[in-house]
Amino acid sequence: MKRIAIIAAVLVAALILGRFVVWPRLSPAGSGADGALVLYGNVDIRQVELAFRVSGRLDAVNFEEGDTVLAGDVIAVLDTAPLRDGVAQAEAEASVRRAELARLEAGSRSQEIDRARARVEELDANVLIAQQTFDRQSKLRDSGYVSQQAYDTALAALDAARKRLVAGKKDLALVQLGPRAEEIAGGEAGVEAAEAAVAQAQLRLGDTNLIAPSDGVLLARVREPGSIVAAGVPVATLALTSPVWVRAYVDETDLGLVVPGKTAEVFTDSAPGKPYQGQVGFVSPIAEFTPRTVQTPDLRTDLVYQVRITIDAPDSGLRQGMPVTVKLSRPTVAD
Repeated sequence: MKRIAIIAAVLVAALILGRFVVWPRLSPAGSGADGALVLYGNVDIRQVELAFRVSGRLDAVNFEEGDTVLAGDVIAVLDTAPLRDGVAQAEAEASVRRAELARLEAGSRSQEIDRARARVEELDANVLIAQQTFDRQSKLRDSGYVSQQAYDTALAALDAARKRLVAGKKDLALVQLGPRAEEIAGGEAGVEAAEAAVAQAQLRLGDTNLIAPSDGVLLARVREPGSIVAAGVPVATLALTSPVWVRAYVDETDLGLVVPGKTAEVFTDSAPGKPYQGQVGFVSPIAEFTPRTVQTPDLRTDLVYQVRITIDAPDSGLRQGMPVTVKLSRPTVAD
């Protein structure tokens, strides 16, 4: 008889536990004592894998795991020496390009023009001498005092002197005109390319600082000072303090009660008397099977819609993955 009483007591306790503790958590939605729509879900805090855009040796990590980080804080720093050298080299190359462009834009110097003019005068005098020599050889040949070969040599010398004079005059004209427009345009393009290289080198130097994109808490230091890290490889993990979401699911029958902008109360097991205020931010347009972490095997085949509730003023009481209860008021029916 005593054994039967014990078994009955255990069954009653199991029924009570299943009705008031287990069943509410297994149901995707329900009604509270005040008639509110009750949903069950989990806190969703976004995380950021922080990585450098350039590779290098990790010089310092300025925060420990669990530290609060503000937007704009420098979380980690790479060794800047190689990239500083790159900036200096790019700036030197840009200076060379600017000097070349300035030379082209300034045109020929007066000394260069005077030298080209003097060269033309020298070639003109050479032509005069060659002409005089040829005239003498021509008269002597007619008198039979010089050979035909001497005459031909004087004629060739005169012809060469005249050609050199023509070339000298063309050189003088080019010096007086200065660089061509195409050469100046090429110099300008060279300056632009060099300045772009300087900007890129400076950007790479700035990328040696790993900046926090938002307020948050440092979850993990993936790399330590002295490590050689490649571009894009995570160095730290940051959990953002805002926004904080609650991911819940609603049946199709209650879908009309959950609309974007609707206010909601979010309750945690650790502080049930301190609800968080929020509002529905997103209702999925696509039905899905109930998540395995929320429903029993019998109910996993039910189709539900994902709902995201944005917490208005989140604090450290909400942690990633924490189970919560969401209450949304139902519309009152007019008498």
